[in-house]
Amino acid sequence: MAEQKSQETHSITLKTCDDVLFEVETNVAKEMKTIQSFMEESQDIATIPLANVMSQHLAMIIEYCKKHVSQEETEDAKEKFDDEFAKELSGEDMKDLFLAANYLNIKSLIDLLARSLADYIKNKSVEFVREFFNVENDFEPEEEARLREENAWAFENIDEN
Repeated sequence: MAEQKSQETHSITLKTCDDVLFEVETNVAKEMKTIQSFMEESQDIATIPLANVMSQHLAMIIEYCKKHVSQEETEDAKEKFDDEFAKELSGEDMKDLFLAANYLNIKSLIDLLARSLADYIKNKSVEFVREFFNVENDFEPEEEARLREENAWAFENIDEN
């Protein structure tokens, strides 16, 4: 039992792409499947570099993972935390966190952020979604007008912003 306890309190250092170091308990770090794989492959590694994760986002991810590994939290409390966590994010933070969660392979956070992003762009104009996700419009104006006419139902009840 003492061996298990020492493993739970053992920590690992994560280094973000903006060179900030985070010391994270291994049980929290293992919520990040990319980190878990790294730890399993390299037992003696002291610091794991995260080339695609900024410090401000890793701090939020660690907060999320700590809540989700906590044995003291009920499932209802975790769901309430998730709702509040997602509600406090800006559109840009949602996108950036989604990319970081995907890189770190945190399925529950990916799912939460995908739902939040879907809600964020729901009933928005095509132009808004293109701009938000930085997608170039590759349709000629005539072709886009024809498609909008043929699929007018898809453009009903859309916010223009």
